[in-house]
Amino acid sequence: MKDFQLGEFEEIVLLTVAILHGDAYGVSVKKEIEERLKRSVSVGALQSALRRMEEKDYLRSEFGETTARRGGKRKRYFEITDLGKQALAYTKETRNQLWDAIPDVVLKFAWQ
Repeated sequence: MKDFQLGEFEEIVLLTVAILHGDAYGVSVKKEIEERLKRSVSVGALQSALRRMEEKDYLRSEFGETTARRGGKRKRYFEITDLGKQALAYTKETRNQLWDAIPDVVLKFAWQ
């Protein structure tokens, strides 16, 4: 289903928002991706991906409370939607089908 096709970075961001369940905001998502994947993430690329997936209805966001620590600035928290969950499930199933189609002999020595 073409509607559920995700780019690699979108998939990583959606998975990370799901991992951070309830605590997914820009900085926490960036930090989680960088720690788990040992991959540098630019704030601009992350914000673009979050906005794009919110427009696709894969994510929804809401502002948290103001805090003195942040100078009154509120965090925008992200949550995966049912449509986002469907997109991830579709992506996982598609990848699993591809992995399952690889003949054993092809990967026989890959993990040794």
